[in-house]
Amino acid sequence: MWFLYAMLTWACWGAANLFYKKGSDPADRNSHAKITIMVGLVMGAHATIYMLVKGLSLNLDDMITYLPVSALYISSMVFGYVGLRYLELSIVAPLQNSSGAITVILLSIFYPSDNNWLHYVSISIICIGVIWIAVLEKQQDDLIRHQSGVVIEKKYKFGFFALLFPLLYAVLDGLGTFADGVVLDKTKLLSEDAALIAYEYTFFIVAVIYWAYLAVVKNEVVNIFKQGDRTIAALLETAGQFFYVYAIAAYAIGAAPLISSFCIFSIILSRIFLKEKLSTRQYFVIGIILVGIVLLGYADEL
Repeated sequence: MWFLYAMLTWACWGAANLFYKKGSDPADRNSHAKITIMVGLVMGAHATIYMLVKGLSLNLDDMITYLPVSALYISSMVFGYVGLRYLELSIVAPLQNSSGAITVILLSIFYPSDNNWLHYVSISIICIGVIWIAVLEKQQDDLIRHQSGVVIEKKYKFGFFALLFPLLYAVLDGLGTFADGVVLDKTKLLSEDAALIAYEYTFFIVAVIYWAYLAVVKNEVVNIFKQGDRTIAALLETAGQFFYVYAIAAYAIGAAPLISSFCIFSIILSRIFLKEKLSTRQYFVIGIILVGIVLLGYADEL
């Protein structure tokens, strides 16, 4: 079942990425905070409903145990939301999508497993494909800007500021997924339900803090009922998180790179809904990644 859960996460987060992009306003310095608020509120609501339906209760010890993992994930996502305003100006877009490879390397070093050769081949195909498609995306963005005559400030195109957010996202997300694999898969410190509830309520607390910060410090009260694209992104993010914990708990080293390839689904959706075209090379690399995904699913049968 890990493969099914991973693919459901892949689909949800790939779709969420499209709405994250639509909900990110380059002219609004607080757009990342507003996205974080909506994600946290939806996750908090989901955690409450989930506990009521399944007859569970909130355990503060579980939240404390899972706090390092939650902190890594949430901080990576916030940096990712900030980076959405500058990602198209960055020369290091591949970094954001390399987090799955970071996780695989860490798990392989600290928790050697008896995976068969097809596991490693398919994981390598997916990791290489994710980085390759990101490079192609960057090249295409550069070409479009060049043809349209868009002028880009040098400090955003070449400065460390442009490198900082995708780098932080990749490192923190990769470490978070590794820590998740340790907690849920390797050591079984928490159950999937406990981890899900702990993470979602932690995100809810962050959302409340952000909302209060904007209201008190920035004098901007966020109307949560007028956040269309951000709300859709939050719903998809939360649905993906639900399936994600089960995928990681079952098979972290395989699920991590597979899920990290959700960027290709985002690319496909953006071409469909934004009427953009894929190049022949992009179709080719997407095909390679899909082959890797199929092989990874088949590997368990050997």
